[in-house]
Amino acid sequence: MTKPESPLLTYIALMLAVLFWGLSFVATKVALQSFTPFCLIFFRFFAASLFFIVLFRRTGFQPLSKHDLKLLLLLAVMQPGLYFTFETFGLQYTSATKTSLIIATIPAVVLSLSALLLKERIRLLNLMGIMLSLFGVSLLVFGSGEQEELGGMLIGDLLIFGAVLSASAYMIMTRRLGANIPSRQITGMQIIFGAMLFFPAFVYDLPKFNPQAVTSEAVIAVIGLTLFATIGAFLCYNYALTKIPAAKASVCINAIPLVTAFGAWVLLGESLTMVQLCGAGIVLFAVFLANHTRTPGRKSKNGTIVA
Repeated sequence: MTKPESPLLTYIALMLAVLFWGLSFVATKVALQSFTPFCLIFFRFFAASLFFIVLFRRTGFQPLSKHDLKLLLLLAVMQPGLYFTFETFGLQYTSATKTSLIIATIPAVVLSLSALLLKERIRLLNLMGIMLSLFGVSLLVFGSGEQEELGGMLIGDLLIFGAVLSASAYMIMTRRLGANIPSRQITGMQIIFGAMLFFPAFVYDLPKFNPQAVTSEAVIAVIGLTLFATIGAFLCYNYALTKIPAAKASVCINAIPLVTAFGAWVLLGESLTMVQLCGAGIVLFAVFLANHTRTPGRKSKNGTIVA
């Protein structure tokens, strides 16, 4: 009988993904001072795709069937393709506050899809953690004390919800693909296909890009986004998705606003209110609840588990 794999590495990977994606918003804010949105996105994924091409040439590449390639292409269409497109255009019509709250519903959507499509059983305690994380995120967003415009056109909200559906579908698909394809290969193909998908938008945005206006801070930010938020975060998160249920992995992304808030406080000088600090604590506790599993019981004489 083989020894069960320790979940420690899985949760370290999840924490690293949350850390990298959380700090990516700070780096993106710096990079967008010199780069247009689609130029920035394409540079990130193009550079990351070169990394994976070199990596696969050195380490080998598991042969994929046409069916697997189609699924990987569809995965890249969902994330990063549709997700970044919906989010970028949606922010032009609705507020950042509403966007944050809509994006925070991803774990709830993944929970529903996991139960329907993957037949994953969700305990009441885990469900409570997901709901509590939404409350904590709302405190982080609304607790700044600033009067922010909460309105916005319906089309903007619908576009952001499109990003939610895209990200949720990506998590479900990765969970399934991970049964047959190594997580590293899933990530590499996702990045390579993503660069290809964003190329037309990059060509459209290119005339607006001024290379002479690029600062050294923006270049460092793009390098960080490529190495950590694109390569590192996707590798870590896709690995975690192949090890634990999608609903549990997805709720950890609600800790991203917490990381972003602290990163902006340290690196950009933005302040945190007491309400936001309370929200941060609630998010951390909620992530723990959502990922809590029943302690293995002792075996009875007939071999069944006793809770």
